[in-house]
Amino acid sequence: MKSKNILIIGVLTVVALAVIYTMTGTESPEVYLEKIEKERDRQYKFIKFNIDSPLTEEQKKDFKELDFYTIDPSYKVRAKMVELEEKKMVELPMTDGSVEKYLKHSFAEFDLNGKPQKLLLLQSMKEADKRNFFLAFADETSGEETYGGGRYINLRQDGKNSITIDFNLAYNPYCAYNPDFACPLPPKENILQIPIPVGEKDYKKE
Repeated sequence: MKSKNILIIGVLTVVALAVIYTMTGTESPEVYLEKIEKERDRQYKFIKFNIDSPLTEEQKKDFKELDFYTIDPSYKVRAKMVELEEKKMVELPMTDGSVEKYLKHSFAEFDLNGKPQKLLLLQSMKEADKRNFFLAFADETSGEETYGGGRYINLRQDGKNSITIDFNLAYNPYCAYNPDFACPLPPKENILQIPIPVGEKDYKKE
C-alpha cells in the first residue's frame, strides 16, 4: 500500500473516532481507554483478593485474569429516559429459583449501530439514591461468548430525561463465577436480538 493511501486512511480513522467521541460525549480516546482499563483492573483485584469475592479460596489460587472484549467507544450510548406512568413492582427470577423485587422505573431508548433499541431500567427496593439504576440484559452473545444468565451495568441518571449506557462496562453477576450465589435474571424486556460484543466475557474456570 502506498504511503499516501496509508496517510489518508489514518486521517479518516482519526476523524471517525472524533465523531464517535463527540456523539457519545466521551472524553478523549486516551482518557476514555484509561478509565475503562482502570475499572477492569479494579474488577480483577476485587475478584482476586477481596473477602467478598464470589470465588472460593481454591478458585482464587488459580485465578489469573478476567476476559474482556476489545474496548469499543461506539457502544457507549446516550439514551432517552421514558418514565413509566404507572411504576409497578416486578419479581425477577433468580438463578436459584427464588425471586427478588425491583421497581420498573422507565425505558431507556437509544440507537445502536443505526438500529433503535429499548431497555427497561430497574431500581432495587434497597436503593436510596433515586438517580441510580440497575440494568440486567442478555443479547446474542449470551450463552456463547458471554455468561448465559446475562450481564449487568450499574447506571446513574446524568440528565433531566437522559442517561448514559456504556456497554463496555458490562460485567458478570456473581453466579457466573460461583453457582452458590443467586443472581437476578434479565427481564424479558431486556433480551436484545443483537450481539453486544463489548464488556466482560464468560468466566473460564481453570
